[in-house]
Amino acid sequence: MTALSRRHAVRAAFASMVTAGASMAQRRDVPVPAKDNLKITRLETILVKPRWLFLKIHTNAGIVGLGEPVVEGRALTVATAIKEIEPYLVGKDPRPVAHHWQAIYRHAFYRGGPVLTSALSGIDQALWDIKGKALGVPVYELLGGPTRNKVRVYAHAGTPEVMRAQMAKGFTAFKTGPQGSHPTSFTYGHITGDRSPNNNNFHRYMEPPAEVDYIVERFAELRKAVGDKADIGIDFHGRVGPALAKVLIKKLEPYNPMFIEEPINCQDHDLMAEIARGTHIPIATGERVFTKWGFREVLEKKAASILQPDLCHAGGITEVRLIAGMAEAHYAAIAPHNPLGPISLAAGLQISASIPNFLIQEQVSLGEGYLKNPLKVGNGYLELPTAPGLGVELDENAMADKIGHDWKNPETYDKFDGSVTDW
Repeated sequence: MTALSRRHAVRAAFASMVTAGASMAQRRDVPVPAKDNLKITRLETILVKPRWLFLKIHTNAGIVGLGEPVVEGRALTVATAIKEIEPYLVGKDPRPVAHHWQAIYRHAFYRGGPVLTSALSGIDQALWDIKGKALGVPVYELLGGPTRNKVRVYAHAGTPEVMRAQMAKGFTAFKTGPQGSHPTSFTYGHITGDRSPNNNNFHRYMEPPAEVDYIVERFAELRKAVGDKADIGIDFHGRVGPALAKVLIKKLEPYNPMFIEEPINCQDHDLMAEIARGTHIPIATGERVFTKWGFREVLEKKAASILQPDLCHAGGITEVRLIAGMAEAHYAAIAPHNPLGPISLAAGLQISASIPNFLIQEQVSLGEGYLKNPLKVGNGYLELPTAPGLGVELDENAMADKIGHDWKNPETYDKFDGSVTDW
């Protein structure tokens, strides 16, 4: 063998070693190579306190995808919907997520609605979790990579004392109800009693001037408590009539709320657009809007400049990524809605990390008592998760005393005449 031949042989051997080493490294980094068999084996739903429904999608490779498919107060109904979808998924490769989304949505002749779309949303979250884990990367890497290195979050707080306590924990943004306490704050444990003059839960078509002034004074107290460096959004929860909404917003404008959420019933986009044109305060909506088709009308009518799709209701990660793109084309921001659990928050973080028009992320649980590594707030932000998939892992031992619930939607009535009111 000539010297030249020996050099070629050595180079070829070295190149082969490098290729083999790279292949081995790839196999170590990627739990399930793309060509390997990966199949869904079963779907498991778990009722979790206080009012959540967790989903586990099991696979033959031992990878378990997590999702949160729930309609608040209809957890068992959604669990049944998951069970009805299960025969389609079992035995299939979970990785073509968008294909499964289309099949589950379109093969249901009566499409959409809160129950079926929420079931699909949780399944979609879990499929993305599996795909990320199978490839060894966070989901946001599969959505084009991060557009930011941390995600701003807000807390629910309705009194100066609670806001100051939350600021001490690292929050710099909050959401409250028009009277201070969040309109559904009894759900989250913040309410200490309604101190308004009429004590009527603030739901009437119109209110007397004293009531309006009281509401504005309460918000002024909150603004004074946290100063101008913190943001405060106000959620009317769709309980206010159009005329009253206009009066309230005009009187609240001097205190610079971050946004007004659902100033009226979210189903009337024309009226919402009329309200939006009458104020410089951003109007937000979206927690009860489903899929790209629902948000299309909001954007076209300019009913809101902040969209709040819920990852557990609007169609999951697949659909919210498309909604965010539509919003970007209309110069609208995305503030993912999430009054639910830590899996929902984890899914929201993946979207929030990957879109350019993200504003702020809602949360009510950072995972204490549910996750092995609860999330932590610093200076108003959460760091991006770096673990594969959704980036969270359930702590089964910590959750043992939180399994099962029978949470129902509150039944509220007018104090004076007994008529049904929105909650």
